Amino acid sequence: MNEAYVNEEVKDGISTIEFFHTQSNSLPGDILNKLAETIEAAGKNNEVLAIVLRSGGDRSFCAGASFDELIAIENEAQGKEFFSGFAKVINAMRTCPKFIIGRVQGKTVGGGVGVVSSMDYCFATKFASIKLSELAVGIGPFVVGPAVERKVGKAAFSELAIAATEWRDAKWAQEKGIFAHLYDNVEDMDKAIEAFIQVIKSYNPQAMAEMKKIFWEGTEHWDDLLLRRAQVSGTLVLSDFTRNAINSFKKK
Repeated sequence: MNEAYVNEEVKDGISTIEFFHTQSNSLPGDILNKLAETIEAAGKNNEVLAIVLRSGGDRSFCAGASFDELIAIENEAQGKEFFSGFAKVINAMRTCPKFIIGRVQGKTVGGGVGVVSSMDYCFATKFASIKLSELAVGIGPFVVGPAVERKVGKAAFSELAIAATEWRDAKWAQEKGIFAHLYDNVEDMDKAIEAFIQVIKSYNPQAMAEMKKIFWEGTEHWDDLLLRRAQVSGTLVLSDFTRNAINSFKKK
């Protein structure tokens, strides 16, 4: 695997959506937009009962925003456009009428934590540590913050956001409600997901769609909120502080 992609396979009523990037499954703008479009299309597909969202490879689940793309941003409009990609993905997951089942095999950083927090039910391995690193590079988890806070609560979100250089292990994430189940290895996780999918397939699709609305009740304003947050991030990414911090991280 040497090229970035977003792929979808629909089989026996289940849409499996996989994204991949050579840089630890980071998320440049084109991948974010394609991911949002694919989730939206799966939600409208009458043949799809549920969605499994996963990333490629056997190491990191998602490294968050692409540093190469962040450092290339030249103005506020470009900055807002880039961070709007995360808003599009989260809102696509939020409004999708199908349950989104997560498969998280490894570490997740920054924007990836927002994606994981937007899953309706998530399986992970014990290696799936998480970190909200945005403040460490001069930005802040503005766009993904509402999704993370909705899942873990304001206190835990504040802890993650402020301790931007510290990892929280998978057990912590499970205790806070991000992960439903943890497994010692990918093989055991995949077996559990397959068994769970068989249960999901027996549910009434209309009932699942109505439950999805209840799960996300009170987030109807996120279409506007997340775009406004994208504007904040898009402005901050242009600062000398942020550019120097990103360049420092890239050299590590």
